Amino acid sequence: MIQGLAEREVTYGAPPIHEKNCARPAGRRLARAFTWGVLERLLEDERLIIESMSGTSAGAMNAAVLADGFEKGGAQGAREALARFWGAMAAAGTFSPYRSGPLNPLGPDWSPVARWWDWISQVFSPSQLNPFNFNPLREVLSQTIDFACVRHCQKIQLYVSATNVRTNSLRIFSGAELSVDVLLASACLPQLYPAVAIDGEYYWDGGYLGNPVLEPLVDGCTDFADIVLVQVDPFQRDDVPHTAQEIASRVNEVSFNASLMREIRAIASTTHLIAAGVVKDPRYKCVYFHRIAAEEMFRDLGARSKLDTHPVFLARLRDLGREAASSWLAEHFSDLGRRTTLDLSAWRPVTARAPARDERPGSSHSIDSN
Repeated sequence: MIQGLAEREVTYGAPPIHEKNCARPAGRRLARAFTWGVLERLLEDERLIIESMSGTSAGAMNAAVLADGFEKGGAQGAREALARFWGAMAAAGTFSPYRSGPLNPLGPDWSPVARWWDWISQVFSPSQLNPFNFNPLREVLSQTIDFACVRHCQKIQLYVSATNVRTNSLRIFSGAELSVDVLLASACLPQLYPAVAIDGEYYWDGGYLGNPVLEPLVDGCTDFADIVLVQVDPFQRDDVPHTAQEIASRVNEVSFNASLMREIRAIASTTHLIAAGVVKDPRYKCVYFHRIAAEEMFRDLGARSKLDTHPVFLARLRDLGREAASSWLAEHFSDLGRRTTLDLSAWRPVTARAPARDERPGSSHSIDSN
C-alpha cells in the first residue's frame, strides 16, 4: 500500500525521532476514499515529510493528486487537491448502478441493476460492452491532475505500477513516463475495461503483480525507511464465501494481497539479518512496517458497496481514514525509525512440522509464527 502511502496502500522513512520524519507513502477504487482521509490527516502533521509514493489503481490516483497539489501548494495544496478529486469522482458516478440513493434505497449490494450489470460483465467482454472504450475516469483525471507538473515533481517521487498483459511482468512508471494512460492502466480491471495501450504494450491493473510495489521506496531510502500500509482490502475474513459474488470478491482480495505479502516477508527477513549482523552490505537498509486500517468496517462492506459513489458514503470513508490515521499517529509515531509494529506473524506461510521419531505419520502442526 501512498497505500504507500504503501494504498494499498503509505510508506514513511523516518530520521531520529526528535527531527521531522520523512514519509515514503506506497498505497479498490472508491473504497480508497478511506486513503483520502488518511492522507489528509497525515498531511496535517508537520512532523512528517513525504518524500516518495508508490501506488496502484486508485492508490496511484491518490498519490498523483497529492504529488500535484503538494508541488504547487505544499500540504495545504495537497489536501485541497484531494478534496477536488474525490468531489469529481462523486459527480462522475451520479448515474452509476452502484450508487446508493433513490434508485438503490437498500444500497448497491442489494441493487437489481447492479446485480444485472455484474451478470452481464461476466458474460460479455469489455470490448463487447464498451466498443468505443469510454472511461469516465479519463475525464476526471485529466481535469483534476496537472500531469505536466506531476512528470516534473521535485518534492515527491511518484511510482505507479501496471501489469504487462503479454509478458506477465510488472512495469513501474515514474517521472516523465507518468500520464493519464499510466493511471488508467494501473487501475484497469480486465472485467470492466479493455487493456490500456502504452508504447505498443498492453497493461492491466498493477495489483496483480505489485499492490503496490515497495522496491523503489526501499531503494530510495538512506539509512532506514518506515512503510505504512494503508489497508482497505482485508487480509483475513471470518467466514468462507458462498455466493458467486462473494467468491469473486475474495479471489480478488487474495490475489491482490499475495504479491504484497511476499515482498514484505522478503524485506522483513533482510532487515532481521541486518539487525543480527549477518548482512553487512551497506546497500541494504533496515525497513520497518506499520499499518493503518479499518478492517472491521471493510469486512462488513459488500463488493458492490466499495463502488458506491454517493458523496455521503465517500465522506464517511474519509472520516474513518482520518480517525484511523489519528489513532496510528498517537500510538506509533514514536516507533518510526525504530521498530516494526505490523504483526508479521500472520503474514508467514503455514507449513507442517516434521514429525518427531515418536510421533505417528500423519500428525501435523503449524509452525509457531513467533
